[in-house]
Amino acid sequence: MRHSWKAYTSLALILLVAFGARLAFAWDQERKIPAAALATAPFAQEAGNIAYSLASGKGFSNPFRRETGPTAWLTPVYPLLVAATFKFFGIFTVPSFFFLVFLNILFSTAVCIPIFHVGKRVANLAVAAAAAWLWALFPGAIVIPFEWIWDTSLSALLAATLLWATLQLPDSNRVRDWCGYGLLWGFTLMTNPSLGSLLPFLLGWAAYRARKPGTAVASTGSVPWLNKSALALGLAILCCVPWTIRNFVAFYRLVPLRSNFPLELYIGNNENYDDQHPRFPGPITKERETLRYLRMGETAFMDEERRKATTFIVSHPRVELILFAERFAAFWTGLPDALQNFLATDSRLVRTLMLCALFSGMGALAGIAVLVRRRSDYTFPLAAYPVVFPFLYYITHTSLRYRHPIDPVVLLLTAIAAQEVWCIVRPRKIQPQTASEAST
Repeated sequence: MRHSWKAYTSLALILLVAFGARLAFAWDQERKIPAAALATAPFAQEAGNIAYSLASGKGFSNPFRRETGPTAWLTPVYPLLVAATFKFFGIFTVPSFFFLVFLNILFSTAVCIPIFHVGKRVANLAVAAAAAWLWALFPGAIVIPFEWIWDTSLSALLAATLLWATLQLPDSNRVRDWCGYGLLWGFTLMTNPSLGSLLPFLLGWAAYRARKPGTAVASTGSVPWLNKSALALGLAILCCVPWTIRNFVAFYRLVPLRSNFPLELYIGNNENYDDQHPRFPGPITKERETLRYLRMGETAFMDEERRKATTFIVSHPRVELILFAERFAAFWTGLPDALQNFLATDSRLVRTLMLCALFSGMGALAGIAVLVRRRSDYTFPLAAYPVVFPFLYYITHTSLRYRHPIDPVVLLLTAIAAQEVWCIVRPRKIQPQTASEAST
């Protein structure tokens, strides 16, 4: 029994299993796909196209592999990583694809580390191990490193690491730690700006906790907690300044991080969804909008998309409420029209992904309820992930991978709920009667 417990709670074993599961899936899938497809198809999207432009000496530009000039479609970290891979292993080659998949697998596997330590801090060793095992074997986390040459797996690692750092930060009186926290946020914003929606909540919680009596920061007057919080925020913003300046020089306007939000907004809020045919596909597609982008250029195109999306939202309030509800359901089930798609598909993998998405979402809600009932000090930062982060996708559009950055925290909350259920339903040992009790 003791050996089983040691194996169950061994972070090294969990990491090994997580790495093996992801590697095995990648190996199985690559045998089914021709080498020519592996060398090109995974890069036929914005990250791959911008990386191609960088590796070809044309700068951060051309998100559709056409000469359209500078772009701020994505923030620079992942395209630069792909471009560096192209430099070493060749542009659109099988070795480049395998190297990036291997990196994604490492990123995804490493998520087990922060989630394990957060679980120990928030609950106990059993919950920590359960959360790490759930992530190690979570189908979405196994599939995505191979399926998407994108920042998705890296974003999951950053999101989990930020939570770990946030929970530890109030206990530290060292300026170096607060600076490191700010730099971590800066790198995250340059990788996946959507995680920035969590910044005010996580940093605000850390600052609030740091000012409470008894913490390391509150007990010293050398550098007040407010100054340290401001320092962390300032460094996070400072990391983004060079990129923002570059965008201003390229477009003669303020583009702090990314430029493509108007398009994403219009894709989810357009005439396809009006009162006459709210569910049937119409003539407006991402492909059609891409052709308009190629013709108009990035700045004019995004201005037009913003105007059209805003006009539709304002003029169709009832439809917007319906769309919001449908996107909410799609975010937590994995696909729009979940029941129809679940019954229609003949893919066991798709059904497994949908079921895991649904039940983990329900588990996260139950986990938040458990933390609220326990009056846990960590309820707020953990709940921010499933409550705050999805709103961007509730108002635009969603897919299974958009939720992936917060899945580690979702699974941690599920593990917390599972332990609570176990404590309620497990049979209690019957205590043996004493002699006096038996005589009565």
